[in-house]
Parts: sequence; structure tokens; C-alpha cells
Amino acid sequence: MLVVHERNDAVRFSVRVQPRTPRSGVSGVHAGVLKVKLHAAPVDGAANEELVDLLAEWLGVARRDVRIVIGEASRSKVVEVSGITADAVRRRSDEG
Repeated sequence: MLVVHERNDAVRFSVRVQPRTPRSGVSGVHAGVLKVKLHAAPVDGAANEELVDLLAEWLGVARRDVRIVIGEASRSKVVEVSGITADAVRRRSDEG
């Protein structure tokens, strides 16, 4: 199960990205961390931009509501999302 923390009007959770894959998408949850495959290479912030776009679409929130708060230069990141509850994020991660 995805570990999600509520903070004020937002939620935070850990993400582990795998850049340069043939296809982008959420690939599941492992040890409480959301696993995400990204087509973009980690060059000039392209993978981070793709991650924000993908998570916004996956969670049904605006792109401006998703931000990387820890790990911009790492495969392991902490993401903060406004406008959604922890339960909604967990349900979405259970759906795949």
C-alpha cells in the first residue's frame, strides 16, 4: 500500500522513477513507494516535467497542483499534491 502523508491542504508521497523507458506510466507500489516509468531522459529537467504531467493526469488534478519537493536530481523523490485527499491517492494507487 502506498504511504501517503497529509500536510495542510496537500498530500505527500514517495516516488521512484525509472527514466528512458519505452512507455511512461505508473507501474505499481513497492515498499510504500509509487513506481513510475518515464520515457523522458533525465536531462534538463525533462523527466521531472514528464513526472509532474503524468501524476497530474493520473490523479485528476491540475498540473500546478503537483510539485517535486525533494529529489529533483534523484530517482527517489517526494511529491506534494494539492487538492486531493490521502484516501483518494491510495485508492488510485490500488487501481493501478
